[in-house]
Amino acid sequence: MSFAPEAILREFFPSCTRITLSLTDTSLRKQLETNQGKTLYGYQKNAINTLMGRMEKFPQRYNVLFQLPTGGGKTVIFSELAKRYILETGKRVLILTHRIELCGQTSRMLTDVGVPNKIINSKVKELDDDEDFWCYVAMVETLNNRLSDERIDFENLGLVIIDEAHYNSFRKLFGYFATQNILGVTATPLSSNIKLPLKDNYNELIVGESISALVEQEFLAEAITYSYDVNLRSLKIGINGDYTVSSSERLYGNYLMQEKLLYAYEEKAKNTKTLIFNNGINTSKSVQAMFEEEGYECKHLDNTHSEKERHDILEWFEKKQDAILSSVSILTTGFDSPSVETIILNRATKSLTLYHQMIGRGSRVLPHKKKFNVIDLGNNARRFGLWDTHVNWADIFKSPNSYIEGLYSDEEIEEEFVYEYSDDLMKRLEGGPDPDFNMAEAYVEVTRSGGRPKEAIERSIVHHVSIVRYLCQDFWDASDLIKELEGDIIYRVRLYSKCISKTTDNYKNWLKEEYLRKLQSELRQAYAEDDV
Repeated sequence: MSFAPEAILREFFPSCTRITLSLTDTSLRKQLETNQGKTLYGYQKNAINTLMGRMEKFPQRYNVLFQLPTGGGKTVIFSELAKRYILETGKRVLILTHRIELCGQTSRMLTDVGVPNKIINSKVKELDDDEDFWCYVAMVETLNNRLSDERIDFENLGLVIIDEAHYNSFRKLFGYFATQNILGVTATPLSSNIKLPLKDNYNELIVGESISALVEQEFLAEAITYSYDVNLRSLKIGINGDYTVSSSERLYGNYLMQEKLLYAYEEKAKNTKTLIFNNGINTSKSVQAMFEEEGYECKHLDNTHSEKERHDILEWFEKKQDAILSSVSILTTGFDSPSVETIILNRATKSLTLYHQMIGRGSRVLPHKKKFNVIDLGNNARRFGLWDTHVNWADIFKSPNSYIEGLYSDEEIEEEFVYEYSDDLMKRLEGGPDPDFNMAEAYVEVTRSGGRPKEAIERSIVHHVSIVRYLCQDFWDASDLIKELEGDIIYRVRLYSKCISKTTDNYKNWLKEEYLRKLQSELRQAYAEDDV
């Protein structure tokens, strides 16, 4: 790491405002010591003690990254840490965020614990000498502009705290803080740009309490995850390493995926307060329209809404018990609604950070809420593991490329798909044919007995005919059921293709169409014979 020395900064910024503060003001010290703010939990106190210990050992030019899950109280921790740092060192603190909403939240938290603070927003052009602020809160872009304009300088500044430190927009400011300690705070110490790893800017990672430990101690709600298999092969990856909006819109905007979303909601989360994450505005609006057509009250929110529109929508969401909110790229950070009961990931992502941020929106605990639903429609849990699965953050911090390269590809995930009938279909099949059919066993049996491999497919079709005949009175009802069974048909075709080592997409698509044609033909003939 190389930073510009403070002497050089002063040489080039001679006109900067300079402010010096002293802890000789006993009334100010008393204010800091008497305002208690929120009661800290044990793990939060331990985190503060550990971080303060690092700063005492390395009083300057030492950068620490602190990891704590979403919902663990990062803002509480670094606000209390700022207060303690001011009291023990007599130096000021600067807190950086990437969104204006986070500036407001942080400022309010600092005020609660008694720290006089000032938000440096677009209206603040310079700092006045007579202002007694011990802590400043600023957005990265605003502060960068002020420092570039040579209008602000922070004398007697000892600590810079960076919230959501995994964002790389903060890197441009590191050079301005050559002698200060820098504390980065994040739930996921994995850089938003894999080419710019966090280890290049931080000397050490300190890992806080794990998600599973916070759930066990009832500081976070338990996530009950329901995964619905989705073929993601049509998705494209953009230059940021994640799936593109355009390819996501094509996949999640189609009728079948909309139907899958509705089915999943009604099966697992009906009448719960639900927050849906999408990867495109058109998809989100389509989701809203679909739910409204089905008689559910649903609203859409994205970053093009005005501040008042956003306020009104979120107020409605907070007050309505079974509200459904479909969103895009706006509620992953700086949003807190403890009453959320269901999170639906109506998108796929390659970002571990985004995965944790989305699910974390439902993890707040209430007296009547100890669990919440996660409906995964993007194979995300298969890619990253369940939300509360142990993650070796230390290894990720040291070797982020190794972690990313070790993730399952979409093709590998698809190979593990196991089709399961819906609960409703299983109930209807009680007393009827066994819904299980083992394609691999059928293939082995027919080939060992000298039969043609295709006989395994024929046996599968006979099995499906028996299921449809048991459930449907006529061919028209049967046609509707075939649509519901298409996932099972695709699953069996994939297993058969694997058995014969012919797994190209063109072959599997042809075989699926041939399977459907023969199944419909068999059923049409069977129902016609019933009418004779």
